[in-house]
Amino acid sequence: MKVGYLGPKATFTDIAVRKMFPEYTGVPYLTIPECMDAVVLGEVDLAVVPLENALEGSVNITLDYLVHEVDLPILGEINVPIRQHFMVHPDHKDTWKETNRILSHTHAIAQCHKFLHSEFKGVFCENTTSTAAAAQYIQQHPEIKAAAIANDLAAEEYGLTIVKPDIHDISFNHTRFIILAKKTLALSEDHPHFHGYKTTIMVTLPADHPGVLHQVLSAFAWRKLNLSKIESRPMKTGLGNYFFIIDIEMKVDDVLIPGAMQELEAVGCNVTLLGSYPSYNLK
Repeated sequence: MKVGYLGPKATFTDIAVRKMFPEYTGVPYLTIPECMDAVVLGEVDLAVVPLENALEGSVNITLDYLVHEVDLPILGEINVPIRQHFMVHPDHKDTWKETNRILSHTHAIAQCHKFLHSEFKGVFCENTTSTAAAAQYIQQHPEIKAAAIANDLAAEEYGLTIVKPDIHDISFNHTRFIILAKKTLALSEDHPHFHGYKTTIMVTLPADHPGVLHQVLSAFAWRKLNLSKIESRPMKTGLGNYFFIIDIEMKVDDVLIPGAMQELEAVGCNVTLLGSYPSYNLK
């Protein structure tokens, strides 16, 4: 079995894949859409892509591509703790405070704002496609006084020296990854990191219908269905046109969730089930 993930090696997505699917072969891709396309084209059996970060919010490219471009069900989610470290090429481990260029993914840079503002105020921060891509660049360019913000696996993979560990602003930061595949995947409740179930639906509201969002929420409220997330994204068909992504804290049953979906359709909403799946919290 092959798993596509946002590469290169040693990204946080790679960590999620290695811990969740240690027996599978990981295949890195440069972008999130390429990971999803690889599943559609049959290059890999499944893909693991980031969906949401506790500090930076949703990964919009994942949501939009999942809704507008590919038809892939969500088969599972993996929550991974995020620890960011400041690392340099070993040649510069004793002079790391002279760093004049810092590379990382835009989310990682934002997650380490306090450290960067305190220690490297005014130093240029350059965005890369992933934290691991930043580490790989530092490995390949030992001649520059640059640093990467990445995880400990990246430091190990690319031979870098962590000179300042745990530079993230918030200690409880996590990223939520989703598992996508065309075929049903057997994910067990017996897994040591199994946490529970979620169901994700997409709801498109009817135009010019006052109070319809209240009706949507009421369909879940009176059934006592707990919602862990509701988020709007543009339909890309014009200003004011949105769809809503709603996460429900339970597995699809025979009565409650189908009943809520039917109630929403009765008031003119379009409802799509994106997945009902197990959730895993990694340590």
